[in-house]
Amino acid sequence: MSEPTVDALLGALSEAAELGAGRVPEDDLEAVRRIVASAAERRALSSEHTVVGFFGATGSGKSSLMNALAGEQIAMTHVRRPTTSVPLAAVWNPRGASALLDWLQVSDRRIMERPFATEPAPGPELSLIVLDLPDFDSVALEHRAIAERLAGQVDVLVWVVDPQKYADAVIHRDFIAPLASHAAVTTAVLNQVDRLPEAEVGRVVESLRGLLRRDGLGDVLVLPVSATTGAGVDDLRRVIARFAAERKAASQRLAADIRSVAGRLEAAGVPGKVRSADTQSLERGLAAAANVDAVAGAVAGSYRKRAGQVTGWPLTSWVLRLAPDPLRRLHLAPGRSERRDAEVHRTSLPPMSAAQRAQAGTAVRAYADTAAAGLGDGWSAAIHEHAAEALESLPPELDRAVARTDLGARASWWWPLLGAIQWLALIAAVLGGVWLLLPVLLPLWGMVAPVIPQVEGTATWLDGWPIPLVALLGGLLLGVVLGIVGAIIGGAVGAARRSRARRRLRKQVSAVAREVVVLPIEGERERAREFAVAIARAQGSRKRTPGVG
Repeated sequence: MSEPTVDALLGALSEAAELGAGRVPEDDLEAVRRIVASAAERRALSSEHTVVGFFGATGSGKSSLMNALAGEQIAMTHVRRPTTSVPLAAVWNPRGASALLDWLQVSDRRIMERPFATEPAPGPELSLIVLDLPDFDSVALEHRAIAERLAGQVDVLVWVVDPQKYADAVIHRDFIAPLASHAAVTTAVLNQVDRLPEAEVGRVVESLRGLLRRDGLGDVLVLPVSATTGAGVDDLRRVIARFAAERKAASQRLAADIRSVAGRLEAAGVPGKVRSADTQSLERGLAAAANVDAVAGAVAGSYRKRAGQVTGWPLTSWVLRLAPDPLRRLHLAPGRSERRDAEVHRTSLPPMSAAQRAQAGTAVRAYADTAAAGLGDGWSAAIHEHAAEALESLPPELDRAVARTDLGARASWWWPLLGAIQWLALIAAVLGGVWLLLPVLLPLWGMVAPVIPQVEGTATWLDGWPIPLVALLGGLLLGVVLGIVGAIIGGAVGAARRSRARRRLRKQVSAVAREVVVLPIEGERERAREFAVAIARAQGSRKRTPGVG
């Protein structure tokens, strides 16, 4: 499988930077912008030329090595340090190199007449620029700045060290180790080996290799060279010639730059998994904050009250009308158009108390903490900012959720049936009572008293009872019994309505939790997943990113 192209890596890095805006440190995003701009500029310039930079500390012999490589005295050498104050370019095949050197800000240029080739047989003509650079540990800060700038621009890095300073911790920590990801375009040169006893050269070379491995450059070639005697110069020339002949160094350098800065962004992390139990805990907390149980209880209370008004004993049920309807007190009167009213009216539920707000806050923050697990500080802060915004908007949203819920508090079919029987029983009782009074009242007015008929032929204990008395007592007893039966049925149905209302309310609260809390936070987590995928692509990885899928 082929390596991803620089275009693909740049595209992934730019996508990661866009996704990470406001989530990762601005310094890292600025580094991305610099890499993208530098890559665009370098690719617009000569692709024929390979730019090689000689980097080293004071006294490492970079200029002498440059002269030995070129085969003539083009760089000034002197015992006084620093010798090189501005970069010097040795240019082979100068056609098209001017714009590239202008971009590198190198004005001191030497055009080499002889082709750059390995000895003894000349090879193909190579397009090559070799830079002799100021010391990166120079006491002159402007010299160090030039070396640092060009370390970020050249295609091939050649670290030149000498036997005295090759183990200098500052050199490795501040200059070599930060560019460890550029091993594919890096070569190390141990110069001035002529100053070592021959038996010591191998030991020092191995020591340098060990230091480079510790720096993260385990695969870098280490060449022992003496610019004075010419030992190893041909080996260095062949290495540079190979880079120039392959013409891959520029792309490899850009790819290494991209992977390096992508590695800095990788600290954003990968979101962990949010379980259904975490979402359910959030919904329970918001349901409590929304007074779901209180509203469901009001549904049951309203149903019992209205059922009692219709089905209770008519002589006492009127008392229920004096008590306020629990739902009407909440502006949730049964029979209203929930969908229409919810958009324009609020309920009369009391505002969230401090305890309820604390409960909602605890539920939302706990969910945010779980959702942010595994993410870096910037992403975690963004998730908790969404949580804070959700807490501000939740009270009215929860109130509207309650207002638009169909609470199922409408009248039941059995109410009018039981109510009709109640009135028939009352009428029977009233007629029986009046009938019983007629024998007493009519003679007072000079009228003939009617005969009170009795119950006969039933073969029961009712035989001999006055029919009006049976009607009176039966009507009263039936009314009381129907009232009790109605209350029992009303209580049972009210309890069922309470459970149904609680389920419907919790469903609405769950919808609010999803819309106001879960979706914004999950959007942030999805953005983090896409960021992690983009980072993996920018690093050239085809493996599935953990936690992403």
